[in-house]
Amino acid sequence: MKNATLRQLKVFETVARHLSFSRAAEELHLTQPAVSTQVRQLELHVGLPLFEQLGKRIYLTPAGTEMLHYSRSIIQQFREAEDAMAQLKGISGGRLNVAVISAGDYFFPRLLAEFMNRHESVTLNLAVHNREELLHQLSGNLTDLAVMVRPPEGMDTIAEPFAPHPYVIVAAPNHPLVGQRRIPLAGLTEEAFVSREKGSDTWNSMQEGFAGRLSNLRIAMEIKSTETIKQAVIANMGIAFLSAHTVGLELQTGKLAVLDIEGFPVMLNWYVVHRKNKRLPPVALAFKQFLMEEGHTLIQQITGVEGLIRPHHG
Repeated sequence: MKNATLRQLKVFETVARHLSFSRAAEELHLTQPAVSTQVRQLELHVGLPLFEQLGKRIYLTPAGTEMLHYSRSIIQQFREAEDAMAQLKGISGGRLNVAVISAGDYFFPRLLAEFMNRHESVTLNLAVHNREELLHQLSGNLTDLAVMVRPPEGMDTIAEPFAPHPYVIVAAPNHPLVGQRRIPLAGLTEEAFVSREKGSDTWNSMQEGFAGRLSNLRIAMEIKSTETIKQAVIANMGIAFLSAHTVGLELQTGKLAVLDIEGFPVMLNWYVVHRKNKRLPPVALAFKQFLMEEGHTLIQQITGVEGLIRPHHG
């Protein structure tokens, strides 16, 4: 065991959490063979197999279950040491650990760039996740701050809204409903919808926007990628409920159009979230303050959707 590395422990913990080498590789931005190599090396140091395969699935062995407990403890100790050193460094030279849901990746990198231009010695650790993984990042103390639409319930967190987050229904510009005024929700029951997957923030927001009447809709496809959904709508395969912040470019170029639906846009908020008892390093506190004071204005400037989400009539 004395030659095991922190990297091997982190890779092992990720595989154990997903019980999947491929999903671990995706999260860690490594190839699957690289992940397998790290786990094999750790098993050699341990002297026991950590996983066993039954059929197509993998499971932790008794040694793997025990190793997972100690791996998480060791990883946590390193994080606490990093936090302590970050406290001593202050903003200058600090590391900003932040995670965001996937809808935020249309503007969030530019927000970060603006912050880092003002604090040039800051280093960045950015993760983009779906809701489930983002909640894991928070619960596992894997990130200092999380930016999301729906703060977790039943988790000991502080969540503060910093910008409005509008949702719209978009269609191809030549769709028959484009240009119609004040379309009732009931008028969409015959339309094919291309939607995000169940459990995603967008899906949950869609449930809210349709007041729990999603069962009345015809969900033609569920797709995990917002980009793929947009391309499907542009190709006239259906209409979609999406964050306005993800479709700014397509609205500006006329590739998509906003439908004039009663009760839309659905207005929610972007939140910055952290664990209640988390001792935020100075750089995280500074970034949180930056979001609270300037996030709304900068998102408006970056996405350019404010004047585009109210449908125009010819």
